Amino acid sequence: MGKGGGCVPSKKKAVSVVDDPPRERAEGLGNAPIVVEENVHDADGDTTAASIQETASPSHPVVKLKIFIVFYSMYGHVEGLAKRMKKGVDGVDGVEGVLYRVPETLPIQVLQQMKVPPKDEAIPEIAAAELPAADGLLFGFPTRYGTMAAQMKAFFDSTGQLWKSQELAGKPAGFFVSTGTQAGGQETTAWTAITQLAHHGMLFVPIGYTFGPGMFKMDSIRGGSPYGAGVFAGDGTREPSETELALAEHQGKYMAVIVKRLARSS
Repeated sequence: MGKGGGCVPSKKKAVSVVDDPPRERAEGLGNAPIVVEENVHDADGDTTAASIQETASPSHPVVKLKIFIVFYSMYGHVEGLAKRMKKGVDGVDGVEGVLYRVPETLPIQVLQQMKVPPKDEAIPEIAAAELPAADGLLFGFPTRYGTMAAQMKAFFDSTGQLWKSQELAGKPAGFFVSTGTQAGGQETTAWTAITQLAHHGMLFVPIGYTFGPGMFKMDSIRGGSPYGAGVFAGDGTREPSETELALAEHQGKYMAVIVKRLARSS
C-alpha cells in the first residue's frame, strides 16, 4: 500500500471465523483465538473459505506487507500483548509484524523510584518519520484516567509533519490497551485515541466481536473490548491471562487480513 492509499475493501469479500483447537494453557475452554480466513468465489460463483496465500516465483519475489506494532509499556503488560499480537500477524502469509516502542519521557531516576523494569533492548524505538513505511499500524498503551499514557501522546504529538503532508491518510490502524481495573478505561482509552487517527485520515479497524464465544464468556476476568485487545494489570503484579493473549493474537491476524485485502484492492 503506497503512502496515502485511501482504498476500501472489496464488497465481494467478507471475513469469516472458525475456532482454533483449544490451547493446553488456556484458562477457559472456548476462549482460544480464532482463525481469520478470507472468502473467495469458485468457478460456479459459490463462496468457499480459503486461507490467504501468496505465491512466489524467481521473477516475482514476494514482498511482505508490514504491520508496525508500536507501543508504550511501563511494567510489561502492553508489551506482552504486543509480542503475542506479532505472532498473529506473522501467522498470515505475506504479512509481517514489526515491534517498536515509543521513546520514554520520564527521567531514569523517576523510573528507578517507580521500580520500572529495564526495556527489552531487542525492540527498537521508533521515530514518527518511520510510520509511513508501514502498511498498517497497531498502537498499544496503558491508560491514564481513561485516555492514553503521556508517553504515547507525546509520540502522536511528534507526528505534526506527517499530518501536514497527510502521509498516513488511508492507512488502517487499531489499538490495544492496559488498565488497572475493570472500570479503568478498557473502552474509553481506545475510543478517545481515535481522534489521533481522524486528524491523520487513517482508517480505524476495531475487532468488533470477531473473537467469537470468548467475547461473551463471564467465567473469568478478561480485558479487551470490541475496540481491541486489552489486559487488566491490577496493582501491576497481575500478568496477562491466556485469554487476553489469545485475543491479542486474534487481533494481529484480523488486522493482517484487512491490510492484505486493502493492498490487493489498491
